Amino acid sequence: MNRPLLFAIGLIALGSGVSPVEARGQAFEIYLIDVEGGGATLFVSPTGQTLLIDTGNGGQRAARDAGRIISAMRDASVTEIDHLITTHWHGDHYGAMQELARQVPVRHFIDHGPSVESNATVAEFLSTTYRALYQDREHTVVTPGDRIPLGRVDVRVITAAKQVIDQPLRGGGAVNPYCVDFTRQQEDNGENAQSVGIIARFGAFRVLHLGDLTANTEFELMCPRNPIGTVDLFVVTHHGQPSSNTEVVVHAIEARTAIMNNGTRKGGQPEAMQVLHSAPGLEDLWQLHFSQLSGQEYTVPGLFIANGVDDEPGTMPITPMTGPLRGLGVSPAPIHNGEAHWLKVSARADGSFTVTNNRNGFTKEYH
Repeated sequence: MNRPLLFAIGLIALGSGVSPVEARGQAFEIYLIDVEGGGATLFVSPTGQTLLIDTGNGGQRAARDAGRIISAMRDASVTEIDHLITTHWHGDHYGAMQELARQVPVRHFIDHGPSVESNATVAEFLSTTYRALYQDREHTVVTPGDRIPLGRVDVRVITAAKQVIDQPLRGGGAVNPYCVDFTRQQEDNGENAQSVGIIARFGAFRVLHLGDLTANTEFELMCPRNPIGTVDLFVVTHHGQPSSNTEVVVHAIEARTAIMNNGTRKGGQPEAMQVLHSAPGLEDLWQLHFSQLSGQEYTVPGLFIANGVDDEPGTMPITPMTGPLRGLGVSPAPIHNGEAHWLKVSARADGSFTVTNNRNGFTKEYH
């Protein structure tokens, strides 16, 4: 554990005269952390237990993303990660794990099992680095139906290794009307479809997080009957890309609010945004970034967007970006290595919650 983090949190507790748990009150807190189109979501129970889902990017970006996760931990007055779920073995979801584990204790490592893709970098990480990280800790390969202990928050695994729960949860089990119009996509035999997906319940509040789960496995989860029922918060799947986020999930769960962990040029394509904006019962969509793939045509008002870019343009394009996203002759995506901002959810057991934009302080209450 690095001393600066402990020292900073100690000052907070001493200065206020209350413990971090007392300061947190009765809220279940969720931080959607900006890791530039990767994944990093921090759950903090009312009694201070922590669950981190994914650790952002690796390589030269590992220190940046680990630092952003630690910044959210400081805000939440927590000093360790009780459970770390790696949803799947893509570099934008496990990349900063080693860097983070150098600085804060991680007690329990959770995943879906070995990678199904042939990738030398991932294979090396799993056989050496990852094994060394968990060898003196707890390590669990989860299956659908497993529970992850998080104080008063009930966390249930509903997808893992391309398998789905076979029994409905409380409030689920009704016929899903959106299954009728589903069109299967080309089969995804890679890591995205292997994603560990969870639903967390705190009293009457429920949040759904499916990692990068893709369309066909969404169908297997949700059809012919919806085993989940409805939720309050939907963490938009796969950064808001149209290879995920089908109506069988997005429309069936009737989320009141959705938060999209997209990047400047990752996620937010018109096809996905149309599904999200037309979702029954959805009051608001929040985004970690403005997306060039949405343009002003499909994006949300700036109050609901957490981050800009380092070289902020004077205006944003109205029409979505089309054509190749990378390659010869394609300009690189806008860079954001400067100050980053999270979206924070504070949920209460009666089902009400607030979402706060750390960039501008804008807060909205949902009852």
